Amino acid sequence: MNYVSTRDKSVKVSAAKAIAQGISTEGGLFVPDTFPTLSVADFEALIKMNYIERAKFVLSQFLNDFSEDEVDYCVKGAYTGSFDNEQPAPISLINKNANILELWHGPTCAFKDLALQLLPYLLTTSAKKVNDGKKTVILVATSGDTGKAALEGFKDVPDTEILVFYPSEGVSPMQKLQMDSQKGENVHVCAIKGNFDDAQTGVKKIFTDNAVKEKLAENNMLFSSANSINWGRLAPQIVYYVSAYCDLLEREPECVKDGFNIVVPTGNFGNILAAYYAKKMGVPVNRLICASNANNVLTDFIKTGTYDRNRNFYTTISPSMDILISSNLERMLFELSGNNDKEVAALQDSLSKNGTFTVSDEIKTKMGELFWAGCCDDKATLETIGKYFDEYSYLCDTHTAVAMNVYEQYVNTTGDDRPTVIASTASPYKFAKSVLSAVSGKTGDSEFDTVRVLSEETNTEIPEPIKALENAKVRFKELCEKDDMLSAVYGALGI
Repeated sequence: MNYVSTRDKSVKVSAAKAIAQGISTEGGLFVPDTFPTLSVADFEALIKMNYIERAKFVLSQFLNDFSEDEVDYCVKGAYTGSFDNEQPAPISLINKNANILELWHGPTCAFKDLALQLLPYLLTTSAKKVNDGKKTVILVATSGDTGKAALEGFKDVPDTEILVFYPSEGVSPMQKLQMDSQKGENVHVCAIKGNFDDAQTGVKKIFTDNAVKEKLAENNMLFSSANSINWGRLAPQIVYYVSAYCDLLEREPECVKDGFNIVVPTGNFGNILAAYYAKKMGVPVNRLICASNANNVLTDFIKTGTYDRNRNFYTTISPSMDILISSNLERMLFELSGNNDKEVAALQDSLSKNGTFTVSDEIKTKMGELFWAGCCDDKATLETIGKYFDEYSYLCDTHTAVAMNVYEQYVNTTGDDRPTVIASTASPYKFAKSVLSAVSGKTGDSEFDTVRVLSEETNTEIPEPIKALENAKVRFKELCEKDDMLSAVYGALGI
């Protein structure tokens, strides 16, 4: 297996090179040139494994230049002792068909932990193979959860520096505090005046600037990424969808004999893309349901075939989805176009220059067969949180609620009531003000008072990582213009 660029498939690199480099030099994203498939016998074996064993089995299919010992070292290092009850991705059944895949039991209480606890191990192992002793500089743009998860994963990792940019008004107070109080000698955090798309565009621009790369090389450094543009971030997400299927099989094999659906609250398209890749490997996924908030660019695209970011940007109560440029969609376009790199490059060029593109009828048809899309606004999100707590005593966050709402839309529209896995992407305590308002109408005097009231009102436990933040010292207060991000990078690196 080699990895090719979505914009130039003549570029072929190893898994280690794809992970260490993060993004191809011309701006394309790395994808496998062939995909492994899992047999019935493989799934029978996987059912009997724990999560660590499943992760090793699945990831070894993609890490062609990693030894068995290296895969074992990476996976055990990431998932041992880092998650509640040693269960990184448990499932809660809340009614006959709705299975909530809880992906927030890690150190930062968000689904990004499943990948970002592992990525530092993958990246440092890869760097030893291909980077000739250079220090790796991790650049991250975040809409909230990726930033903290990446900072936590890479803190004090030897031969790395990590810099995180987040929109100053585009994250929750808890997300902001998690990042600004991060410990570690090699971590740097900077807020920007702008939204997530501004941060993401700025990071990509820095990544592909040859003059910047030369300056880093002069200082024995090179860039990589912890965003899901990095294959090492995306591959671990495939694991939890394979694992979820195995859990469903183990619990009730007959329930998934005709396949099942997956609903994902989606912003940058990476999480739902991982679900598609699991389907490609043999997991019997019937329909991938893409759930958006008021920033419904993906909903419109899936329905019309036209992607148009030239629209109002909304700051919502589900901030990790406040995105209008979904980077991982590029990988899906490569897949749906039959690996047509020239077509993908043209579409991305149009998006960059004009803010819009329209896919061919063939791609639109394929997309419609795979995906269903819906969206909901903040009002419906709050109503959904209240409804599921009242009816099922299940407390969810503002992103998971979007997925639940769109799931109901899908069932009501299509009548398809087969078993469904709903990706729950964050702890409700990361968005305590909105969640408390939804379930009780109350408010707290402060962020942590709100957290305590939410716990009392719902009889649920406050996660330990949230408790620990109350007395955390704020280390980072830098705020820059979006056009000054490169200066912030140089300043953090001291070059």
